[in-house]
Amino acid sequence: MNPPRPSRSRYTPRSRTLAAVAVATAALTAAACSSSSGSSAGSGSGSSTAPLTASAPGITATSITIGSHQPLTGPAAPGYSEIAPASNAYFQYVNAHGGVYGRKIIYKYLDDAYNPTQTASVVRQLVLQDNVYAMFDGLGTPTHLAVVNFLNAEKVPDVFVASGCDCWDAPATDPYTFGWQLDYIREGKILGQYVAQHFKGKKIGYFYQDDEFGMDGVKGLDYEIPKAMVVSRESYNPSNVNIAPQVAALRASGAQVVISFSIPAFTALLKLDSLKLSFAPQLVVSNVGADPITLSGLLETFAKQGGATVNGDQLINGIITDGYLPSAGDTSNSWIALFKKVHDTYDAKAPFDGNVLYGEAVGYTFVQAMLNAGRNPTRASLVSAIEAGLPQGPAEGPYDYSSTSHFGITGAYIGTIANGVITEEGPALTTDTTAAGAITAYTGTEQQAPASGLP
Repeated sequence: MNPPRPSRSRYTPRSRTLAAVAVATAALTAAACSSSSGSSAGSGSGSSTAPLTASAPGITATSITIGSHQPLTGPAAPGYSEIAPASNAYFQYVNAHGGVYGRKIIYKYLDDAYNPTQTASVVRQLVLQDNVYAMFDGLGTPTHLAVVNFLNAEKVPDVFVASGCDCWDAPATDPYTFGWQLDYIREGKILGQYVAQHFKGKKIGYFYQDDEFGMDGVKGLDYEIPKAMVVSRESYNPSNVNIAPQVAALRASGAQVVISFSIPAFTALLKLDSLKLSFAPQLVVSNVGADPITLSGLLETFAKQGGATVNGDQLINGIITDGYLPSAGDTSNSWIALFKKVHDTYDAKAPFDGNVLYGEAVGYTFVQAMLNAGRNPTRASLVSAIEAGLPQGPAEGPYDYSSTSHFGITGAYIGTIANGVITEEGPALTTDTTAAGAITAYTGTEQQAPASGLP
């Protein structure tokens, strides 16, 4: 939500209070020294006292320039256009507190309108003209599939793709590409198990994007939900907002529960088209399409365009979803407190929602990786640093990074939307991407955000 690779040949649509500045700067210095001496990825990058050099494309003695393609316009823009500015807000916070080994992060993100052809153009500009060190958090399954081969051929680190496609885990063929968020197969399994257990005997319908995003989610669902329960499977193309036929088919099937792997705009359209038909199934929506603030706003906007007035918060009450980061509404969580403070200082015009939280959290992970890549990093040392493993940070489950796995977060909790926020129901659950892999409660200790706000 990929030529020349045959299997991808088509472009289918994808805390606590912070310490003072002086304490934060000291913490960064300590973290930097520890990362440099403790990570094999940093060997050959210089000692903790070595002069800073222009050690790789996009790296100077004073800066790290990275790039990204983002849907600042187009069908995926609602909500998702907030992600890159939120990452940049966290980078500004890091820059204001000493940077990464003294270097400031420069983040160049260009609009691809969620269009794979446009993605190919802007990514080539970033790599060949702007000479970025790495591609960071390129958003979308169909869009990123258009550039993954190019980035790996150019040996550009392609880190933390903003998509849960199973396809980012291909270290043998795409050694520079890494996922970050919970992949859609694991997510499908976790949601599928919940539905199979809590709606036993009910008729289930699927609504999903017609690309690897939706198909990976359906694969996970089918691992857990008995085939006999599924009465309808309806897909949509994000270039066509008329989903009335799909919703009518779901209604005609008698579906009592509809599970949706959709981007936010199509989750909202699904809800509104269902209302028009007096169709009220229980909605179960994948994380990427279920941010409460984004959904509520879209519902009200779309309804107004049709001449109606609705209460978005009321319409989303009761939607079941999942989360692999803390809920943005959990003000007692140390990570939420940290990212809210960064937001209020550097990104205050945006709502503090799940998209902003995502952007800041993945930005934090990038800084972790850069510290482990060494004082004078190369592109290869960043890859090695991630494969050596990263601390869990704000994620609800551990990362799966190694030399043989480029998957990111491995777990999520089930949550229900109520009063504009996602309320967690039970512990985080972890699993793998196989049909036989167990889904188990995560027993690890939740990490606290550092008082400095820096890795």
